Amino acid sequence: MSPIIKNILAVVVGFIFGSVVNMGLIKAGHALFPITGIDLNDMSALAAIMPTLEFKHFIFPFLAHALGTFAGAFLAAIIAANHKMKFALAIGLLFLAGGISIIFMLPSPAWFTIVDLVGAYIPMAYLAGKSAVKKK
Repeated sequence: MSPIIKNILAVVVGFIFGSVVNMGLIKAGHALFPITGIDLNDMSALAAIMPTLEFKHFIFPFLAHALGTFAGAFLAAIIAANHKMKFALAIGLLFLAGGISIIFMLPSPAWFTIVDLVGAYIPMAYLAGKSAVKKK
């Protein structure tokens, strides 16, 4: 397979896989720590209730962002033909862009925003890239 095709595939598959892991963890979090009385698909209802949520409601979103990024970046680095760390970090940047956009759509407490943006995306992509390169 051509290295270019393999690298494109690495980004696409890594992003999709990371997104599936992310959504699975979000759904698991809602099952373990349900937010009663609202439709979880209604962003305006979620935005309205955000200030009343407890710490426990933010555990799984952080895990979803961190582990989704790690899983997608690791897979992208494994699949990539070359420049494995760059492809892992590219997945981290894609997920970071998603994280920034969701903060504008669904404002969260400042502490969560900082922890999430600083700790969940680029550091996890870097760790995934390092792990994938070692595995080689």
